[in-house]
Amino acid sequence: MSTAVDQQDIKREKILEASYQRFLHYGYSKTTMNEIAGDLSMSKALLYYYFPDKSELYMAVMRNLASHYLQMLEQKFDTFNSLREAFLFQVNTHHDFMIKNYNFFDFFRMNEQNPPDTVWKIVGQIREAEIKLLTNAIDKESEKGNVKQIDNPKEIVELFLDALHGLKFGNVLTQKKNSFPQREQLDEIHNRRLLLIDIFVNGLK
Repeated sequence: MSTAVDQQDIKREKILEASYQRFLHYGYSKTTMNEIAGDLSMSKALLYYYFPDKSELYMAVMRNLASHYLQMLEQKFDTFNSLREAFLFQVNTHHDFMIKNYNFFDFFRMNEQNPPDTVWKIVGQIREAEIKLLTNAIDKESEKGNVKQIDNPKEIVELFLDALHGLKFGNVLTQKKNSFPQREQLDEIHNRRLLLIDIFVNGLK
């Protein structure tokens, strides 16, 4: 029984990896279950046995992707030598993640007005991890005397993340009706976020 379960888990992981590659290169809208099954040399019926439809498969891949992102944050927890280094890590990691997976996120562009609850749950998990990472960095630097004593570090971090979010949408809304940024806008948004780091870090000293 255990061997059969292990084999199912292996096959499921192979499906998720093949699907991720498809979604990454062609986006959600231009990917079909037939193509994914073909990539795996698998019958469409067997693919549907594991995932009843494309949207459920996409959400499974997204959860997997989010798990990898969270692991990157966890690996850096409590390892920073300065507050700026911690904030820089968060901004750069998020930017690199968006650049690498931009085509994958076409689902967000298609559904940005009414994203599924699963999306909000995943976004919430990532935000909480980022808050934990940066709040800990502030506490550590405060203990060392490198920044002033702060009674509400979590609120400061939430404000910072909200400001990053606002920079993204403020930049895009002046040019586009859709709020999800175009690929060519990501570097400009990133540069503006880097400027925001110095404003926040200097304000905490």
